[in-house]
Amino acid sequence: MVSDRITVVGRRHNPYADHGIVCDDAGVRRWAELPESLVAMLGASVQRGPDEEAVSEVGGDSATYRELWETAQRVAGGLKEGGLQRGDRVAVRYHAGVNWVTAFWGVIMAGGVVVAVNTRSTPAETAFVLEDSGTTVDLVDGMPLPVGDPYLEEGLGLDDIAALFYTSGTTGDPKGVPTSHEAFLSNVANCLRNLDFGLMAPGELRTLISVPLFHVTGCNTQLLTALWMGGTARIMPAFDQDVFIDSLRDDHINFIVTVPAIYALLVRHDRFAEVDTATLRWVTYGGAPIAPSLVKTLHEAFPQAEVGNGYGMTETSSVLTMLPHADGVEHADSVGYAAPSVELGVDPIDPDDPLVGELVARGANVATWYWRRPEETVETVIDGWLHTGDIVRVDEAGRVYIIDRAKDIINRGGENISSIEVESALTALQEVVDAAVIAVPDDVMGEKVGAILYTDGVDIDQASVIDRVSRSLSDFKVPQYLIVVDEPLPRNPGGKLLKGKLRDEARWGPPLR
Repeated sequence: MVSDRITVVGRRHNPYADHGIVCDDAGVRRWAELPESLVAMLGASVQRGPDEEAVSEVGGDSATYRELWETAQRVAGGLKEGGLQRGDRVAVRYHAGVNWVTAFWGVIMAGGVVVAVNTRSTPAETAFVLEDSGTTVDLVDGMPLPVGDPYLEEGLGLDDIAALFYTSGTTGDPKGVPTSHEAFLSNVANCLRNLDFGLMAPGELRTLISVPLFHVTGCNTQLLTALWMGGTARIMPAFDQDVFIDSLRDDHINFIVTVPAIYALLVRHDRFAEVDTATLRWVTYGGAPIAPSLVKTLHEAFPQAEVGNGYGMTETSSVLTMLPHADGVEHADSVGYAAPSVELGVDPIDPDDPLVGELVARGANVATWYWRRPEETVETVIDGWLHTGDIVRVDEAGRVYIIDRAKDIINRGGENISSIEVESALTALQEVVDAAVIAVPDDVMGEKVGAILYTDGVDIDQASVIDRVSRSLSDFKVPQYLIVVDEPLPRNPGGKLLKGKLRDEARWGPPLR
């Protein structure tokens, strides 16, 4: 069913082929052939390359596919012997590494549901997630994995819930997103079509995971994609620029995904020349807006790589849209086209402009409900369409351009200003590593434009900043307030700016203009 006001985005120019996709009786796009479960997917990789390295932890342990499979089964047995029932929730709070991955698979093999807890949360935030999820087993960092006789739950299928990931909670308490086996596998299948790995031998794909595993990018798009391919997931327990460069240099990495701010720091780093960029075959980014100038820099810095963008959210199991390498520079400000198992629509702001408004989506990897949140579910999922809260523009080819989060639009005297557009103009300046643009309350105009900049220690002339961005922005969009900070801007594990925190902490000086 399609609401009368929803404009469905066509796929005629979408570069991601439709073969393998079918529509169910409700019109929802699904992959016709998937492994019958996540466990079946992992089992196939174990069969293909049992002695290949599956996961390794930078500075820590590693495990082959055979070792991961056998240890996870023993963890499943330990959980069952401890009384775990099918569908019970198990919190995984290990640091990113081999234990986290083994626990993830052990819980699923036991028929449980993984609760992916943000290990950076405060005690109160963690307590909320544990209570809200109804966690019965809490696997805390430092606690040994539960082990018992090998066990594998029978009858796991695509409809079973495998995990709960929690939203960032930027607009209230975080919400649990039930992620089914089908949603996980559909996301991986979407990524495989986008990245076009082709035929690869077991162990050939090697990805460096520098983002948290409790977030959908690290777990769903990197870890599970590598394991589907029989490749190796090299995991950083915590991000460190020098360790990141060491691993790119020494560990034969050929596939990386991270947020724009990390790429901006990487290509500026005085050790970047140590990296043999010819070995990097897939370089992708997402989680936050990126300056077109940085996209061009990435294409130049990694000349042998397919450079691409991915956009999504917890509710979409990671990827919702994808921008291929061929569009990267010419359409650098776009987040790309709908993923194969996704149908997109626009809920217009103005009925005379049907392709500008709130982005809505449905598909096999798109959540249709929140855990124990019927009111929020009804508000967010309407007629089967997930309302993302992102304001977008869609061009004639079906490419999506994020204008802003609905709550982050700045209204200056009746003029709507996209904070993302202003942030892109600021980060295009060579000395600006990161920027956040937020509204500054004003008695006359209602709101004015304020910007918070991080330069990684580079001195900056504020008047020069204003002068240069004035050449690319309309006058009313140019920031009237600037703050330069010494520390990186606060972001959630997915790379999104914590603008609520910045609004609360900003101390604006006098206007610059």
